[in-house]
Amino acid sequence: MDSDTALIHLALAGAGIAAGFLNTMAGGGSMLTLPVLMMLGLPADLANGTNRLSIVSQSISGALGFRRAGKLDDDSIGPVLVPTALGALGGALAAAYVPPDLLKHVLLGTMLAVAVAMLLFPNAVIAPVDSTPRRLWKSPAGLLGLFAAGVYGGFVQAGVGFVLIAVLGGVLRYDLVSTNALKLVCTLVFGLVGVGVFAVAGQVVWLPAALLAVYTVIGSQLGVRFALHVSQGVIRWIIFVAVAASCAGAYLKG
Repeated sequence: MDSDTALIHLALAGAGIAAGFLNTMAGGGSMLTLPVLMMLGLPADLANGTNRLSIVSQSISGALGFRRAGKLDDDSIGPVLVPTALGALGGALAAAYVPPDLLKHVLLGTMLAVAVAMLLFPNAVIAPVDSTPRRLWKSPAGLLGLFAAGVYGGFVQAGVGFVLIAVLGGVLRYDLVSTNALKLVCTLVFGLVGVGVFAVAGQVVWLPAALLAVYTVIGSQLGVRFALHVSQGVIRWIIFVAVAASCAGAYLKG
């Protein structure tokens, strides 16, 4: 292996492991992987498409890790995915007609508000560990929130993990670990759709995509183990920092 190839592996490994960990715990991991892919010479559209395979791999890995630990509520998967998937379909269709900048400032402001509320009023945003989640069919706000998260996920996807955390934890009252487990099931759906769309468009470079997917699986497993052994307070701080960094990066990008 020559020095250039070794550096490419090192860059993908560092970004992939960190992104897999961050996305399993909170979200915003693409702000690490996309710049690395572009640094390696991929234009923005190919970097965006290539990144989607890693979203699928880390979502599968993380969800299975939480399931093995008994933290993924199998009975909730179907009810949660129905409004989310319907919203994603609507979002994907809307993306052809609505400019993404129309939603940018509203979304970022909402994400920051949720993150601050999570720190100042934690029980209002994230349920205690021993709480009983609300049944989705008894929560119109939960149904609407998941549909809205799906619309955004189908429309843009970046930052959708934070929106799902707000709905699953704040409205439906899942604890943070269970929230992250269900969030990964939802991001798996978004990721599969994204891979299909970008693959058909010829915008996935498969070798770096596969390498990044492997490294994000490692990061996701580290994230699952960490989430199972720390307090919800620690996870709240990680989410807050991830939200703030994502919002700052989005604004600086323009």
